[in-house]
Amino acid sequence: MKRSTLLILSITGVYSAILHTAAWSVNNFLMTGPKAYLTYSSSVAAGAHSGMEECKFQFGWERWNCPESALQLSTHNRLRSATRETSFVHAISSAGVMYTLTRNCSLGDFESCGCDDSRNGRVGGRGWVWGGCSDNVEFGEKVSKLFVDALETGHDTRALINLHNNEVGRLAVKDTMKRACKCHGVSGSCSIQTCWLQLAEFREIGNYLKLKYDQAHKLEMDKRRMRAGNSADSRGATAETFHHIHATELVFLEDSPDYCTRNASLGHHGTEGRECLQTGKNLSQWEKRSCRRLCTECGLRVEERRTEVVSSCNCKFHWCCTVRCEQCRTLVAKHFCTRRDSAAPNHIRQRNRGHRR
Repeated sequence: MKRSTLLILSITGVYSAILHTAAWSVNNFLMTGPKAYLTYSSSVAAGAHSGMEECKFQFGWERWNCPESALQLSTHNRLRSATRETSFVHAISSAGVMYTLTRNCSLGDFESCGCDDSRNGRVGGRGWVWGGCSDNVEFGEKVSKLFVDALETGHDTRALINLHNNEVGRLAVKDTMKRACKCHGVSGSCSIQTCWLQLAEFREIGNYLKLKYDQAHKLEMDKRRMRAGNSADSRGATAETFHHIHATELVFLEDSPDYCTRNASLGHHGTEGRECLQTGKNLSQWEKRSCRRLCTECGLRVEERRTEVVSSCNCKFHWCCTVRCEQCRTLVAKHFCTRRDSAAPNHIRQRNRGHRR
């Protein structure tokens, strides 16, 4: 069945929903065809939202921090961005949709799918066989393509890059799956094991794609041939370039803008006013350097602000059956990026360019 008969997705409607609400709404899908596809739309919405939440976590202490405008992939001139950050957004959103569809399938939320038992009964390795209820990623992949990939209706370079990065996200779900096993044998001897595949935690998929983001490959295209749009010459140039790209590798076309400074037209808020970390328990090296990255290297200074935090403390159990707590007040120091009193000195390092973020 042709894609157009299954569903029609409005690019503006779908992505603008992220800008104003916490998750996609069913109403943002303009759908035709079998009513069965309405069954999946809430899972697609939840998956897209989980993808964006993971994006915010992964980039929480970087100059580009996955703002609410991250899914507004078109400019006023209808020239879509194809930066390194855009590649991650496509991958993590696609992964989130596939992940949620697969999980909900395994939970029995859909009548049309169930466990993947296609391997059951086969010998998997020494001392174990396939069995149990493997998560049905093939179902999740198939349905997620119908929703996510349908957003790309063109055949130009940017559309093909987006479709490629969508697929990187789906492959990440597959590549991070775990094998779980159950022992069988006399008196728990575990002489034989039954094993199945299950989804990893979504955080692990986010970590996997963040590494792919750091290693993303910039496509060097012939700009003259690219300007040919959907012509055979443009498609030929794109095909030649993608011939050398691995299926699991994120790709982008344009260098990232300067995320230090505010750019309302591109939806970048800059780093002024952002919180950074200087002290705290169990901070990673990346978090410890956040004040330098967000403030100092962007020509801003670090300002310490003390905030009073009220929390419950000295809680006691009283028979029967209540818990009574005191209200404790604590001064907590937080750090923020603010403008310098005077112009930034010339020796400040050159700000974010290309991969610097």
